[in-house]
This record gives sequence, structure tokens and C-alpha cells, in this order.
Amino acid sequence: MKNCLFLLFFIVSQAFLAQKPISEQLDDKVKQLLESEPMFSGSLSFYVTDENGNQIYDYQSTKGLSTASTMKVFTAAAALETLGKDYQYKTKIAFDGNLYITSNGDPTLGNDRFDGYKAENFKQKVIEAIKKNKISKISGDIVIDDTFFDFQKIPGGWPWNDIGNYYGAGVWGVNWRENVFEVNTFGKEIKNFSYLNDVKWVNELRAEGSSDKSIIYTSPYSEFAHINGSLPAKAMKVSGAMPNPPMQLAIEIAEELKKQNIDFKGKIMINSEKVINGEKPISFPDDKVILEYKSPTLDKIVYWFLKKSINLFGETFVKTMAKEKTGNPSFESGIKYLKSFWKFRGIDERMINFVDGSGLSPQNYASAKAEVQALLWAKKQPWFSAYYDGFPIMANGMKMKSGSIKDSRAFAGYHTSATGKNYVFSIIMNNYQATDLSNALYNVLNVLK
Repeated sequence: MKNCLFLLFFIVSQAFLAQKPISEQLDDKVKQLLESEPMFSGSLSFYVTDENGNQIYDYQSTKGLSTASTMKVFTAAAALETLGKDYQYKTKIAFDGNLYITSNGDPTLGNDRFDGYKAENFKQKVIEAIKKNKISKISGDIVIDDTFFDFQKIPGGWPWNDIGNYYGAGVWGVNWRENVFEVNTFGKEIKNFSYLNDVKWVNELRAEGSSDKSIIYTSPYSEFAHINGSLPAKAMKVSGAMPNPPMQLAIEIAEELKKQNIDFKGKIMINSEKVINGEKPISFPDDKVILEYKSPTLDKIVYWFLKKSINLFGETFVKTMAKEKTGNPSFESGIKYLKSFWKFRGIDERMINFVDGSGLSPQNYASAKAEVQALLWAKKQPWFSAYYDGFPIMANGMKMKSGSIKDSRAFAGYHTSATGKNYVFSIIMNNYQATDLSNALYNVLNVLK
């Protein structure tokens, strides 16, 4: 009898809880989170609206916190609006005895994510253009004109222990293979490298543990690199940021010329290196173009930017928007433009403090309310489907952009509940003292399901 009464009480209590307003259910979960031991010195910003922007829940929604990669919701929407979803980057090849390659910063050049746009596809197009123009030898040099953007490759707010890793690749006027190389390892032994030439290594790896805890340190134009930390005692691949992507491209083009029996005995000339040496860059001959190679359209690039959180794409967008709108393709100019873009669309500038376009810098700050306002504005735009498609479906089944850097976790996105209600939300948590940050936020967000 007692068991039956307990079961009845449980069923009734669950039914009562299910009838509580969604705001109260969210409040209960937020209180549980805030009272948990890992949140002793943590911070939270959380905001939920319906699809029309009507507030459903607010907890310190105007509090600026480190966004991690949810910063990308601002950059992606601004890029689609500023440049247009059909925008394409261009890479041009010219010949006047020298073989020239220049670009307006195409971040997808030689990228394996797009069918028909891989490194081998590009090299094949170059060779076809050379042969079509009956060029049997390159009597001069290979010249890479990578001066479309300014000289700064990496945003000033990026931590040193990030910039040598694959997610910390910088932005060049000529990018190649997402500016990433691979290291083949076996425990602490380095076996060989893919897409990396003329770099000396300091190897302080340890063979221990069951997961990749290695860190690669490189910097633009560096002739050496450093890898430390630990790797499991088995064969693995880890990735780092190329110190000189234009040089890597030129080396691969030279190798391809040799394979195709096209004579080349000249030198490789990189215009940004000429700037380093105090020399005058070599002008690109616009009247001698033999190939114009276009990138995938911007909507397809934004898809991967959001889906796989490719920081290079975001920082390239920042410089491209700056170049298009101000003529000054610097990070400083691009970030200033990005902030003014959102201020003009109704976001209080006190709720946004951008340092980069990808969220890798811990110096980025935004509030949950600012992120929701950006998501709501994007929802009204004609390119919204391209934007929305890029949002990943996370482990809890909700479609949202995630962000994670040290002691910070965030989610921002859109969700339709089982009852058909459409929600727009952002939740940002900083200084949560635990290894598993996601489940703490899933526990709150699952109320919306």
C-alpha cells in the first residue's frame, strides 16, 4: 500500500512540475547550477526568448563574459550581410617569365573540406593554365604576392600557447591548406611531417597517458618549432599552424612543375619576406593573368566556419570586411567595423567587446542578451538558412554553436521544443571549476526540449 501511495505521489509531483511555467523551470535549474560547488566563484549570463524576441528567461543577461567560439555567431552573420552569401575569394596566376600567384585572402585555397577545391585540384588548374598557354619552362622565379592584407597575421589577443596549434593558424594574403600541417608521431617520437618544409624542431614530448595533451609552438616566419606535453604511446597525428603558408604553397607548386616536366630552376620569392628584408615587393602583372581561380561561395565557407569552428575563416572574414568597407585590412579596423555593425543593429555596445572574429582570445566579452539579439536579427535575413545550417547539433540534441576555452563554456542557438515552441537562447559560463563543463549547461538547456 505504501509503495502504491509513493508511486501516486511521484506521478502527481512530476505532472505538477511539468505544468510549471518554463521560466520557473529554468529558474530552478539555474539555481541548482549556481549553488553547485564548481560555481563557487563562477559567472553566468543566460537569456532566452521566443522566436519573436519576447523574453522568457533572464539571468544577468547583460553581463559580459568570455564567449569562446560563440563569438562566431556575430562574425558569421556580419560577413553574410556585408559580403553577401554569393561572395567568392579569388586567386590569380600570371606569367611573364616569372610565375606569379596572388590572392585576396582565400581561406579555402587547397582545403580538403570542399569537393573540387582541394590542393590537388588547384595545382591541376595551375598546370592546365600553364600548358594551355604553351609555357614549357619557367625561366624566372615563382613569386607569391601575399600582400593583399596588412602584415599582422594573428590577432593581438591570442595566447602564445594557442597560436602554434592548428586552431591558432594566422591569416595571410595567400593562405594554403588552412595554414595547417600534420605531425606523425609514435609516443614521443616524431616520425615525419606533412605540408611542412625547412623548419627545425625542438621535441620535448613525453609518451604517457591515453589522450593528446601535446602543444605545438610556432609563430609566423619562424624557422623552428617546439612541441611539448604528452602523447599516448601509439601512432598518432597532431596538427599545427604553418609558420609560412605562402612558402609551402610555392614549394608544392615547384614540385608539381617538376612532376609535369616543366623546367624550373629559379628561386621562390615571397613578397611579405621582401618586406621583412626591407626590399620592395615584386608587383603582380595584372595584364599577364593566365588563370583566375574562385573559392566556394561565402555561404558554404560560413557553413564550415560554424560547423567545425575554423578560426582562420573568422579572422579572414574580419580582414575582408575591413578591406571592403574601410580600405584598411587590419584586425583593428575589422574589429572596429564588426562592433559598429552590431551597434547599428541595436545591440548596446557596452555588451560587446570584440578582440577577434573567432572567439579564441579570452579577451572577447559579450553578454547572453547580445548574442540572442544577433541570432534574432539573423533570423529575419534572406540568407538565414545558410547561417542556420551551420549550427551543429550537440550531444543533447539541440542545434547550437558551442564555445570552449579554459574554464569557459557557452552555447547559443535555436531550438524547437517537443510542444512546437521556438526558442532563441544563449548561455555563457566562466570560471566553472570542473573538467566537464558541457553537462552543467545541458542540464539547464534541456528544460527547453
